[in-house]
Amino acid sequence: MPKKKFKENKIIINKVYTKRGDKGSSDLIGGSKVSKDDLRLCAFGEVDELNSFVGSCSVYIKEHHEKKLTLVLSKLDSIQHELFNLGNMLAIAEGFSYDNMPRVDESSILFLEDSIDMFNEKLSSLNSFVLPGGNELNVRFHIARTVCRRCERLVVKLSKTTDVDQHAMIFLNRLSDLLFVFGRYVNYVLGSKEVTWNPNFKKI
Repeated sequence: MPKKKFKENKIIINKVYTKRGDKGSSDLIGGSKVSKDDLRLCAFGEVDELNSFVGSCSVYIKEHHEKKLTLVLSKLDSIQHELFNLGNMLAIAEGFSYDNMPRVDESSILFLEDSIDMFNEKLSSLNSFVLPGGNELNVRFHIARTVCRRCERLVVKLSKTTDVDQHAMIFLNRLSDLLFVFGRYVNYVLGSKEVTWNPNFKKI
């Protein structure tokens, strides 16, 4: 992925609580104060949750399968930073911007598309829908994927009330596809049988 030059991170956090949000409001970047149930806060809160689930996939690989899935791990590291950049975009007050603001952009989307193509070419074609299963890591990726879809839906909803950079929605759409591919790929690498949907399945 091409290097992007953003404003250097000069954040210093030495106190966890500020009491500024005790009455149910929070500050956006740029100074605006909004309710904590504001759609913008809900959207970047979903991104934060998604990042946690991606992190759980990453840690599971480090603890169990690092040698076999080194490249996946590297991709996940990049994705976590990109998700924080995306959260930064959503946490900014409408009409406010600053130079070299961290964001997802066209290069972020190309990174995801290239990753999808690279991992997917190793997999067999699908002849049915797949179910979460095969191994725990596969299920973790499916959870991350579905959280990503929920996040995308909320960002789309936000876009109907305020300006949202189109790259944000495209990034989430591609990321959910990549997480799906990762789920299939880890089954392939770890030798787990892929669980496919059988509409006529009957429990015996």
